[in-house]
Amino acid sequence: MKKILVPTDFSANAKHAAQVAASIAGVTGASVTLLHVNTAIAYTPPLPDYSVPQAFDLEVYRENAAEALYALKAELAETSGLEDVSLQSAVEEGFLHSAIRRMVEEEGVDLVVMGTKGATGAVEFFLGSNTEKVIRTAPCPVMAVPQSTRSFQLSNVVFPTTLRPEQVEVFQGLAAWQEYFPFAVEVLYLNDPLGLGKNKAIEEKAREMAQAAGLKNYSVLIGGNTFNEELAILEVAHERQADLIAMGTHQRQGLSHLLFGSLTEDMANHSDIPVLSIPLKK
Repeated sequence: MKKILVPTDFSANAKHAAQVAASIAGVTGASVTLLHVNTAIAYTPPLPDYSVPQAFDLEVYRENAAEALYALKAELAETSGLEDVSLQSAVEEGFLHSAIRRMVEEEGVDLVVMGTKGATGAVEFFLGSNTEKVIRTAPCPVMAVPQSTRSFQLSNVVFPTTLRPEQVEVFQGLAAWQEYFPFAVEVLYLNDPLGLGKNKAIEEKAREMAQAAGLKNYSVLIGGNTFNEELAILEVAHERQADLIAMGTHQRQGLSHLLFGSLTEDMANHSDIPVLSIPLKK
């Protein structure tokens, strides 16, 4: 892990996400880039090129954002106690998820860490949260840090999985993280989507995938049938005092997303425990 990207709107929750990113960088040696995106311009009708007020306002906005990012970098370096962490900053314009995707692709970002307040009700149904949109479009893992998180450590991770072949991406991703953080992994299997039936067959399948990926210090927990997988996952995570929930995402969009939704996005939006989403190969 070499590069971590942290989108920020300078809110308390975004600052906390930056502190989490700095903590990860302190262990992995990654650099951290703080990104502020002027999203208002994405919703502003284009004005003629000779419109001086618009050009002036945009320039002033960029200067103010740059100053705020500089202050945030200084605050982060002081409060994190990680003076050796490399901190950069950037200001972009447009839709947040598009700006993040562009930077991930152009800069080779390995991880996006962002704070989330969640969205509920009609807002969630029609628009979703910024975090959901980033999870759906970013070509790298995304860690959603809820505002209820007060400190970050990695000792216990819950990994809900279908054990389908594409889930190998998550097994491998967690194994890579274990090179820096020696955490224990609870591999959680719910509703028997593969129709394996017997616990022994399920455990053998999980061990086969874990060993092939090089995953260490793991155990397998087989849950029964449940209509609310999100709630079941959270209950297990709280029982195990998990520091992180890791899940794969198919990054469905359009009609596919409307019809099938995304359990990973729902978890990131509602969980009071940080959620790491890892894109699955399509």
